[in-house]
Parts: sequence; C-alpha cells; structure tokens
Amino acid sequence: MTIRWATEADTPGLAKVFHAAIREGPSPYSQAQRVAWMSDRPDPRHFAQRISGLNVVLAERAGDLVGFMGVEPTGYIDLAYILHAHRARGLFRQLYQVVENQARDTGLTRLWTHASLMAQPAFRAMGFLVIHHEVVARNGEELARALMEKKLQ
Repeated sequence: MTIRWATEADTPGLAKVFHAAIREGPSPYSQAQRVAWMSDRPDPRHFAQRISGLNVVLAERAGDLVGFMGVEPTGYIDLAYILHAHRARGLFRQLYQVVENQARDTGLTRLWTHASLMAQPAFRAMGFLVIHHEVVARNGEELARALMEKKLQ
C-alpha cells in the first residue's frame, strides 16, 4: 500500500473512488439515500473543481486508488472515502495520520468534519467527538450525519 499526496492526474481515480465508496458495499444508508447522495459518477472536470483548495492524501494498491482524504488548509476534513474491499484494515488511520501530522506541522489547533453514519466510528477512533447530530436533505432524501471535531494539543 502506498500513501501519497494526490496530483491533478489522480482526479479521475479519486472521482471513481468517491462514487464507489458511497454506492457499493454495506451501508447504514438505504439505496435510495445513496442514490440521492451520489446519483452518477462525477465527471473528473467537475470533481477537480470540487476538490480544488483541498490537500488530498490518497492510498493506492498495485497502482489502483483505493481511498483518500481531503482537508482544507483551515483543518476541515471535507472528504474521506475508502473502497469497501479496503475498509477495516487500518487504511483510514493511515490517511488520517498524514492529515493530522500536516495539521500539527502548520500550527492548527483542531480538525473538524461533517461525518456520515459510515464515517463516524472511524473518526471517533481517531479521537473526534460529536458536537451535534444533524440531518441534511439531498434530492428528496434525508441523510443523518454529525459535526465532529478533534482538538490538537
């Protein structure tokens, strides 16, 4: 497994992982909720706009992207997605550790995110606490998530 910072050339693979991580494998969300969240694989050009301004760390195995995490310079973790076949193997922790190390190196005092039901246990394991639970509407469906944060000492 290789962990590295993403480049522009990785955008199509990141878009593919983003879509597949939402739509494939077991999920606490219904199929209708998953389709409302992500109906089609994002066009790489549009996805490039979506991730512009983020520092994205990715994981690849045998040249295939299998997961990534994006963070704004302010410490907001905007994206954290891992393909179903690569979950529960410590990959989230590896990606997160790169993000936290960068945050500490740049003097940030906290990291925060809006975590899906799927991501909340992983963020909790990294020391994040729930600030509050909320529900967001997407394309006629309601999706539960939580605002979570971790103070960096």
